[in-house]
Amino acid sequence: MKLIYKYIFIVLFCFAASLSYGQNKKEAVVPVEDEIFTIRGSVYIQGSRIPIEQVDIEVNNGTYTTTNKDGKFVIKAKIGDQLTVMHKDFETIFHTIESGERITIEVTSEDSWSSGRTKTANITKRFNQMIDSADAYLKKDAEKSIKFVGDALNVNVSPSQSAEAHELLGDIYMYWKQYDLAISAYKISIQNTEIPSAKLKLAKAYEYNGDLKESISTYGNLNEKDLSNYQKALLYEGVGDANLKLKNIPKAITSYEEGLKIAKRHLIAPKVTDLNSKIAQAYNVKGDIVKARGFFDNSLDLAAKENKKRSVEEKIKVAEFNSENQDYESEIELRKQALEDIEDIEKDSIIPNESPLTSQKQNYKIGNALILQNRNDDAIPFLEESRKEADKKGDLVVGKDATRKLSEALIKKGDTEEGLAMIENYENIVDELYAKKEQEISQAARFSRNLAIQQNRITALESDRALSRSTYELTQEKNKRQQLIIYSLIGGLVLLLITGFMMYKYIKQQRLANNLLALKSLRSQMNPHFIFNALNSVNSFIATNDERTANKYLSDFSHLMRSVLENSEEDFIPLKKEIELLDLYTKLEHFRFQDKFDYSIKVDESIDVDEFQIPPMLLQPYIENAVWHGLRYKTEKGHLSIEILPKSKNEIAIVITDDGIGRERSKALKTANQKKQNSKGMNNIKKRVAILNEMYKDKVDVTIEDFQDLTDVGTKVVVTLKKD
Repeated sequence: MKLIYKYIFIVLFCFAASLSYGQNKKEAVVPVEDEIFTIRGSVYIQGSRIPIEQVDIEVNNGTYTTTNKDGKFVIKAKIGDQLTVMHKDFETIFHTIESGERITIEVTSEDSWSSGRTKTANITKRFNQMIDSADAYLKKDAEKSIKFVGDALNVNVSPSQSAEAHELLGDIYMYWKQYDLAISAYKISIQNTEIPSAKLKLAKAYEYNGDLKESISTYGNLNEKDLSNYQKALLYEGVGDANLKLKNIPKAITSYEEGLKIAKRHLIAPKVTDLNSKIAQAYNVKGDIVKARGFFDNSLDLAAKENKKRSVEEKIKVAEFNSENQDYESEIELRKQALEDIEDIEKDSIIPNESPLTSQKQNYKIGNALILQNRNDDAIPFLEESRKEADKKGDLVVGKDATRKLSEALIKKGDTEEGLAMIENYENIVDELYAKKEQEISQAARFSRNLAIQQNRITALESDRALSRSTYELTQEKNKRQQLIIYSLIGGLVLLLITGFMMYKYIKQQRLANNLLALKSLRSQMNPHFIFNALNSVNSFIATNDERTANKYLSDFSHLMRSVLENSEEDFIPLKKEIELLDLYTKLEHFRFQDKFDYSIKVDESIDVDEFQIPPMLLQPYIENAVWHGLRYKTEKGHLSIEILPKSKNEIAIVITDDGIGRERSKALKTANQKKQNSKGMNNIKKRVAILNEMYKDKVDVTIEDFQDLTDVGTKVVVTLKKD
C-alpha cells in the first residue's frame, strides 16, 4: 500500500512540474514592455558637443522627425525599436531603444562644422546639461528639477531653448499636480515657439485644473495637419475626456470613436486599448450597460496583449464597472486574477499605496463584494489579508476601511466580542490616520512654499532677461531719434507692469492655496471631536449590555461617518445632501436623549434644495450645542426645530431653534474644559465662514440670539445662504 501511495505521489509531482513548466513557458512569450514612450534625444559632434540640425530620425514603425537647430528631437517609440539617424555629412547610425530615458547620439567631428561655433557650442552644451539634469530629477525631486530649469534659463538661451525649458517646467508641475503653474509654463513655452506637443499638454493641464471649456477650446485651436498620428489620437482622446467631465456624453463618445479610428488605422495599439476603455466608461455613465460591457470586453482582450501592468489596470477598471452594476461574481473573479498579476509585478517593482494596483486594495474590494452578497464568512479571510498587507505597507486608509468592514462581518457572523475588538483597532487607526493627515498638510504647505521660491527665481530670471534685452536694444538704438528712445522706455515700463501683474496673480493664487489648506485644517479639527462623542455613545450602550442598541447606533453612525468623510475634502456640498446628514445626525442624538427632546426638520415647498450649496458640517455644531448645552439640562422634555425658509429670490434662511436652558445658564453649568472646547469649536466655525466668504464673496452669514423670553429662553441660530 505504501508503495502505491509513493507511486501516486511521484506521478502527481511530475504532472505539477510539467504544468508549471508549461505556464512559465507560456508567460515567457508575453511581451514585458509594449508601452510607447516619448523619447527625447540630441545629436552632437563628438568632443565639442556642437549640435547638428536637420538630422533625419526615423523609427522602424514608420514614425519620423528631424532635429532642430539645437540638435534636439522628440519622437514616440517602444523599448526594442530601432532609430535610424541619417544626415548627408556623416554615416548613418542605428540606435536601439533600451528605456524611456533621454538619449544622446555623438558623431565624428569635422573641422568645417567647428569653425566659428565654439562659443555657441559652449552655451548650448551648458543649456543641454541643465535640461538633462532637470529631466533626470523630474519624478524624484521637484525642487531640484525646477532649480536645474532655472539654471538652464540663466544661460543666454534662444527662443526655441526657452520654449523647451518651459515645456519641461510644465511637465514637472504636471507630474507634481501643480496644474495652475503648469498652465503658465506651457503658455510661456508656446509664446517662444509654437510646438504642437506643448499645446496638447496645455489643453490637458486646463482639464486637470478644472477649466474644461478652456481645455476644449485649446484642443480646437490645434491644426491637425501639424500633428503626428499619435498626437491626433491624443487630441480626440483629450476632447473626449473634457466632454465626459462636463457630462456631455454624446460628444465624448464621438470624440473617443474618432480617436479610435485613427489609432486603429495607424496601428497605435496602446491608444486602441485606452479608447475602447474610455468609450466603455462613457456608455456606462450614459446608462447603456450593454454597450459599455462590450467595449470593456474589447479593452480587456487588448490590454492582455500589452504588458502585464496595463492588463491589471484594465481588469481593475472593469471590476469597478461590475461593482457599480452589482455583478459581484464577475467583479470578484477579475480582482482575484488581478491579485495574481500584482504579485508578479511586485517582484520587479514597488507599487505605491496611492496606486489602485495594490494587493491590500484588491483584497478589501473582494471582501466588500462578498459582504454585499451576504457571504460574510467568505469575506473575512480577504479582509484579514487586506489588513495584514495594509499594516505591512503602512497603508492606513485601506487598513482603516478593512478593519471597519471586518468588524461588521464578524458581528454579523456572531463573533460580537472579536468584532467589537476590531472597532477599538479601527479607532486607533483613525487617530493615527488623523495625525498622518495633519503631517501631510504641513508637508504640502512646505512643498508649496519651496516650489514658490523656485518659481519666483525663474520669474525673476525671465524679468532680468527681458530687462537686459531692453537695455541692449536701447544701447543699439542710441543714435536714433529721441522719440524712439522714449518709446523704448515706455516698452520697458509696460514690461515691468506686466511682470508686476504676473506676480500679483501668483500671490493671489498662493493666498487661495493657503485658504484651502486652512479650510482643510479646520475641517480636520472638527471630525475627531464629533467622532469622540459618537463613540462615547457606543461605549455607554455597551457598558449597559445593550448590544442590539449599540449595533443599531453603530450602523447609523458608520453611515453618517462614511458620508462625512466623503464630503470632508469639499468646500461646498449640495444642500440636499447636508439635510440628509443633519437628519441622520439629529436622529442619532435623539436616539441617545429621546427622553430630553423631540425634533422636527421642515423644508419650505417653494425651495429647490438642488439649487443651493452649503459648506459641509456647518450646521452640525449648532445642533450639537442645542442638544448638549441646552436641551440636555431641561427638567421637562424640549423641542429642537430645523426650518429652511425662503428669504429672497437668491437667498434662504436655515433656522435652528431650541427651547433649552439658554446660553447664559448653559455657560454657568460648564466646566473650564467644556468652555475651552466649546469656544474652540465655535471659533473654528467663525474662521471657516470668514475664509469661505473671502473666497466666495459673502455666500454665508450666521447670527445667534435668544429664542424666547421665558425661564428656559432657548437659542435661535439663523444661517443665511446665497445661491451660486
